Amino acid sequence: MSASLTSRLTQTLRDELLNGAFKPGQPLRLNQLCEQFDVSLSPLREAMSRLAAEGLVIAQDQRGYQVAPVSLKNHEEITALRVMLEPCALRAAMAQGGEEWEVDLVAAHHRLQMIEKRTAVAGEAPADWEQRHREFHLTLIGAGQMPVLTQFCEKLLDFSDRYRRIFLRTRPLDRNIPDEHDAILKAALARDAETACALLTQHIERTAANISKMLKTDLPSA
Repeated sequence: MSASLTSRLTQTLRDELLNGAFKPGQPLRLNQLCEQFDVSLSPLREAMSRLAAEGLVIAQDQRGYQVAPVSLKNHEEITALRVMLEPCALRAAMAQGGEEWEVDLVAAHHRLQMIEKRTAVAGEAPADWEQRHREFHLTLIGAGQMPVLTQFCEKLLDFSDRYRRIFLRTRPLDRNIPDEHDAILKAALARDAETACALLTQHIERTAANISKMLKTDLPSA
């Protein structure tokens, strides 16, 4: 079995799960997935095991796998952890990040801004917006020389993005988002940790509040 094939398959499936291509709680039939992705059962099983370890799918003993479900409680936990950890990571990045971090951050923001200007009134954020949005957030917190913390934040961002893509996919891109990103960038570059962390917290909580509204509508018993 090729390790590179398994890695590519894992990434492809991860992208599909995060994008909401599979419904929460949906059973995943291995034979169907083998046909869909033109792979044999062995690398698929390994990929599914990796995704189960990440919490994106759930192993069901002898019954295979299912897509991880969603719930208001789970979303609230993810949000609480992001609010706790990401400002901490941002403080570390601002303390440790040098000129190279600033250049990378400005570049990531510029790439995101180019997409945001074109999609501010679009019915759905395009795939390149998703990629550049993630790049900006990870660049923002990534210079703190705390790899374990950064890894936790990255995983929480993935979980949070999954909820946003599922429940806010059909809504226009929020026009306040570009302004929020710009304000966070300016505070970070000014090394104003209190302002930058407060703005980041508000940014996380405001998007989470919009998702929670949708969850309460779509999952009233969650």
